Amino acid sequence: MKDFDNIPALMADLGKRAKAASADLAFASAERKHAALIAAADAVWARRADIIEANKKDLEFGREKGLSPAMMDRLMLDEARVQGMVDGLRTVADQADPVGEVLTEWDMASGLNIQRVRTPLGVIGVIYESRPNVTADAGALCLKSGNAVILRGGSESFHSSTAIHACLVEGLKAANLPEDAIQLVPTRDRAAVQELLTMTDCVDVIVPRGGKGLVGLVQREARVPVFAHLEGIVHIYIDKAADPQKTLDVVLNAKTRRTGICGAAECLLIHQDVAETLGRDIISALLAAGVEIHAEGALAVDGTIEATENDWGKEFLDSIIAAKPVADIDAAIAHIRQFGSNHTDCIMTEDADAAARFFERLDSAILMHNASTQFADGGEFGMGAEIGIATGKMHARGPVGAAQLTSFKYLVRGNGTVRS
Repeated sequence: MKDFDNIPALMADLGKRAKAASADLAFASAERKHAALIAAADAVWARRADIIEANKKDLEFGREKGLSPAMMDRLMLDEARVQGMVDGLRTVADQADPVGEVLTEWDMASGLNIQRVRTPLGVIGVIYESRPNVTADAGALCLKSGNAVILRGGSESFHSSTAIHACLVEGLKAANLPEDAIQLVPTRDRAAVQELLTMTDCVDVIVPRGGKGLVGLVQREARVPVFAHLEGIVHIYIDKAADPQKTLDVVLNAKTRRTGICGAAECLLIHQDVAETLGRDIISALLAAGVEIHAEGALAVDGTIEATENDWGKEFLDSIIAAKPVADIDAAIAHIRQFGSNHTDCIMTEDADAAARFFERLDSAILMHNASTQFADGGEFGMGAEIGIATGKMHARGPVGAAQLTSFKYLVRGNGTVRS
């Protein structure tokens, strides 16, 4: 890895080149962007052995840092995950181009015709942690939406991200689009992040994707506007009218499919009327699956650990879950309001009124009914990929795909029209 003595100069150069590229991308045809993404997908698959070999260096680095098994899983690439990146690139390529889409149109009595149309944001800075596939996802979505992007991957995924980025650049070259449209910060030096957060002259928005520490740093230090992607403190409320088999299937999947992603369940709230029946069955199933359970009340059975106040509102990102009985749905809602992160929350019930109350009274970016929270993913929402799950309320919310990476402008047409 090359060392850079002058990080401010390095980042200023990246920013200048990104801004120039964004001006060209803003009016690049849908066909050229499609061609670039398809060529990038072909390159990723053709170079999959090189990408996996680069990933081995990152895995060794992660082991030396003492990353948890769940974090190592986030970092790991195999052929199936490379295929997932290829599929994501192709899906984004095949989606409708959002740039220039007419959102609404109307005529005024003055004779003016007014259209509101989608337009790129400009230059996006994406700061992410260990998952190297974000390199492909973010690069694809920014390109599709006509934005240039500066990617700053986690130190753990440096080699993997570099190999994936090279494939994206190959796609840009093949489509005769500016190579500077997708740039990767070529150093692990954290000073690069500090620079990126203050580049108001050339970066239009920062998207942090990672844990609470990263997002908090970005929100504290950034002078550039930020899309908030906070931690996934994901709750599942099990109502007294929950179907036992559906609930067992969903809870096991939501917790154990992949414990290190932001849609993994972190807290179970179980109606007191079923805590000693269905609740204990769920606890037993989770224990059998190797999950460590921090429980209280009727759920604190043999094999569990006594819950403490620190277990509520915690993103474990591991094979650990907190569990407690609650008096009713309103108590569950109150708990989620207090300890949740407005990311994803789920209700398991066959009572339509209870589900409607849960949906109405909570304001998480994603609310689910009888479905695994592992579906909290842009690909599963039909977006092909996502930059992350935005938990803020300004501009974008929920999975951030290509359309969410646009703003809009007004096109006003007259015919020699003057104002009286």
